[in-house]
Parts: sequence; C-alpha cells; structure tokens
Amino acid sequence: MSFGTIEGMDQRSTAPSPTGSQEAFDFPGEGLSTEERPRDPGAFRRLADEGWDGLVESGALHPSWAEALSPEGPALGSVIRRLATEEESGARILPPAPALFTAFRRPLDDVKVLILGQDPYPTPGHAMGLSFSVAPDCRPVPRSLGNIFRELHDDLGLPTPVHGDLSRWADQGVLLLNRVLSVEAGNAGSHRRRGWEEFTTAAIRAVVARRAPDGKRLPLVAVLWGRDAAGVTPLLDGCPTVSSAHPSPLSASRGFFGSRPFSKVNELLVEQGAEPVDWSL
Repeated sequence: MSFGTIEGMDQRSTAPSPTGSQEAFDFPGEGLSTEERPRDPGAFRRLADEGWDGLVESGALHPSWAEALSPEGPALGSVIRRLATEEESGARILPPAPALFTAFRRPLDDVKVLILGQDPYPTPGHAMGLSFSVAPDCRPVPRSLGNIFRELHDDLGLPTPVHGDLSRWADQGVLLLNRVLSVEAGNAGSHRRRGWEEFTTAAIRAVVARRAPDGKRLPLVAVLWGRDAAGVTPLLDGCPTVSSAHPSPLSASRGFFGSRPFSKVNELLVEQGAEPVDWSL
C-alpha cells in the first residue's frame, strides 16, 4: 500500500519492539557496530514503494500512528521518494531507512512526555531516529547529549550513563521527536523545509488531541529546549511545558544548566495522575 489515506487499518495491539525484527527494511550487518554495517542503497526506495503497510508490518511504525497520520500520507510519500532519489544519486541519508520512524514505534496513546529536537545528528553512526539519542555503540556522545546527562545528574543525582541510547525513555512513553526526521551526512539542517515540519506538526497535534473515554485529555508534558522548540507552543493547546535554553554547548550555560527539567516533568505528570518517568539509563 502506498502512503495514501488509511481507512480502518487493523489496530494491532502489540507495540513493536524498538530492537525487534525489521524484516522489510532491515539492512545487512545486523548486530555489527553502526560504523561496521554496510550501507543498503535501496532501503529508501523500498520504503517509498511499500508505504504504510511496509512500515507497520516491519515494526518500524505502530499502526496507531499510521492511522493518526494517514492524512499526511501523500506528502510523506513525496518526501521519502525524494530521499530515495538522492540516495540513488550517491547521497548518504541519515538515519538509515529502518530507523527513520523510530520515534513512532510505540503506541500513540502511550505518549506522556514530548521532548522536541531539531534534526538528526549529521555524523554517520550517530542518528538512530530518536531526538538527542545516539546508537548504543557511539563514543563519545555528542556534546548536547553530554550536557543533558550532566543536568540529569545535577537534577536527580543519577550516575552519568555509559551510553547515549535513550530508548529506555521512549519505552516509558517519552516521545523523542525531531522536527525534521532526516539529514544528509555531514550537512546539518540540510533537509529542513522539505515537508518534514508539516508531518511532525501533524504528529504533535495527534498527541495533544488524544482523549480518555471520559473525554478528558490524556496526561502530557512537553519539553521545549531552545527557540526552535518553543515555536511549537501554539500547537500544544495549553499542555503543561518545561522550557529552557537548548543543551547545545553554545547555549547550555544560558539557562539549560540548573533548569531541572527531569524532576519538573515528573512533578507535572504526577499532578495529572500519571506515573513519573524513571530517567535512569
């Protein structure tokens, strides 16, 4: 099925594991480090050809997200076909196709925290589909993530993680979403204003619009680090937010350090009747 509008997609009840099978879009070298894995130059073309069905069946995207985002299907298809064409022309696109939608592998209704990033890390071997997160074998971690870990320690007293894979946060309902989901290797910001912003705007609206059976809004806290992230505030419809400067080395000392975002998020979750996040990694 192409990236068209979905009507009545089967809502499979089990959330795909972020480390589970990705048969349709798997790439050779599974189990090797990110730098050792061979590239699969046809992956984005297969992704474009398979559409929603391929994403859901491979475990790359939860069916609840596919249904919620189906109106964006035609535009999304155009974005992915452009990626496929560029890859076929020799460009290296990050993250690899199987990881493009990692943020959407867990059920939509499980989301309780939104941490918004900008675009993927442009260094090969770093980007893995979750904002701020890196592949578990990435050493050293990017400096922005290192600053996040420093604040995590100062806020909650947790030990500095030995890796930068934030999947454990995602498993607890933290949506680690970049505004732009792809980038050309070595060219930061290269895929902005291509249509990703419209797609992730729809994703944010879908999270905010969720309601419990009694009509009440499901618990949600948005974490907005930096000016770009703060720009989505009008989309949040009054959702509780935790805002500060970006953890980048250029701005962390101007309001990120000392902002205590992790404890603040948990306080706001508890106020809404939700379980706090265990931020340890």
